[in-house]
Amino acid sequence: MANRTDPAAKSIRGTNPQNLVEKIVRSKIYQNTYWKEQCFGLTAETLVDKAMELDHLGGTFGGNRKPTPFMCLVMKMLQIQPEKDIVVEFIKNDDYKYVRVLGAFYLRLTGTDIDIYRYLEPLYNDYRKLRQKSGDGRFILTHVDEVIDELLTKDYSCDIALPRIKKRWNLETVGALEPRKSVLEDDFEEEEEKEENDQLDDGLEDGAYERDYHHGRSPTRERDRDRRRDSYRYRDRDYDRDYDRDRGRGRERDRDRDRDRDRDRDRDRERDRDRDRYRLRDDREYGRERDRDREREGRDRERRDRDRGRRRSRSRSRSRSRDRKRHARSSMSPRRDRDEPEDVGTRAEPKKKKEKKEKKDDGTDHPDPEIAEANRIRASLGLKPLKL
Repeated sequence: MANRTDPAAKSIRGTNPQNLVEKIVRSKIYQNTYWKEQCFGLTAETLVDKAMELDHLGGTFGGNRKPTPFMCLVMKMLQIQPEKDIVVEFIKNDDYKYVRVLGAFYLRLTGTDIDIYRYLEPLYNDYRKLRQKSGDGRFILTHVDEVIDELLTKDYSCDIALPRIKKRWNLETVGALEPRKSVLEDDFEEEEEKEENDQLDDGLEDGAYERDYHHGRSPTRERDRDRRRDSYRYRDRDYDRDYDRDRGRGRERDRDRDRDRDRDRDRDRERDRDRDRYRLRDDREYGRERDRDREREGRDRERRDRDRGRRRSRSRSRSRSRDRKRHARSSMSPRRDRDEPEDVGTRAEPKKKKEKKEKKDDGTDHPDPEIAEANRIRASLGLKPLKL
């Protein structure tokens, strides 16, 4: 609950205000001890006291990328979303420089382009020193105007990606902003008027200079004034030239960035097309292989079924032949016995003759009693009889 955005907060640039900070940095802030102990329960009024205690600024530092208290307070401001008047008071605070930088950083993340240029450009005249903690944990010296210039010209600051804003010259051409005026112009005009007055007083006292009665000034003084004015004009022209050069560089940088982005997008599209093409090719090959496997399995199944049918037909023919033989054997003798009962005596006679022949064949009826006895012994042993 302590890490949730205020329900009354408005979405900024179409998203949750806390999403302006990257996911990794946001999770590091949620796990930090300063966030849990010092930032819990802060409101827009009590946040000022914590901001006044800041003594340095920075993003994350160290090997585990630990966030600074400055970054924790920025995250808290995104969470509670203070009103615009409070943020403007932070920026206009001259006593505490870190409070001013905190308000400027929050306005750079959440403000409109016109408000950013309107409230941050005057801070170019603040040259106070600041302590900034670098990524390796060391402190480096910087100034308020350098931090403001980084917020207005760079894409990253304090390990946070800054939202893109329009260029100043685009807003000037549309008429949303007035051309920028240097603070030194008033000083130049005051010095010019002071020098003219001094020279005029000297001329009145000495009376040695000729007067230009049309303008009330001496020609030499008028010449010097024109010379100084030309030098200021040249200086302004040089400033405008540098500004135009920087603007041209910014345009070229934007074009290069857009070109790189388009090139990366085209490369991603080609990679996706190749991936889809390879995927379709793989699917087709897989489908063909699957069809081949199915056809091969179908052929094997048909061959097995055919062999099984042949074996069954063979077994059936064998069983039929066996049945026929058995039926033939079983149907021969009973029918003859039933049909011819009177031939029983005639069948008994061949049996007797066979018995007689068997008796005669074993050699026991040999006329020689010794041979008959030997044949009887051989018959009991299963041997052939002696034939003499």
